[in-house]
Amino acid sequence: MKSYDTLSEAVEDLKKRGYQLDFDLKPDGLESKDPKMTLRPEEFMVDEFHRFEGDSNPADASVVYAISASNKLKGLIIDAYGAYAESLSFEMLHKLKMK
Repeated sequence: MKSYDTLSEAVEDLKKRGYQLDFDLKPDGLESKDPKMTLRPEEFMVDEFHRFEGDSNPADASVVYAISASNKLKGLIIDAYGAYAESLSFEMLHKLKMK
C-alpha cells in the first residue's frame, strides 16, 4: 500500500487510480449523489485506507477510505476520526474498522 504525506495527496492519487466517486457515510451504508445510489455494507469493500494526524491539533485527524462497490464503481470516503462512530450501525463500524 502506498504512503502519503497529506490527505490532498492521497485523494489526488486515489482519484487517478480510478476512485472517482464521492461517498457519504450514512448510518446503514454509503451514499453517492452522482450517480445517485446507496450501498449497504455487503455491497462494497474497503480496498485501502490512509490516516492523517493534524499537525497542531489531534482533533484535526482524518481518514480516507478507497471503496470498491460490487457494481464495479470505485470511490472515496473522507472522514474525521470517530466523528460518526456513535451514529453508524454495527455493520458499518465493522466494515470500516481500521486494522
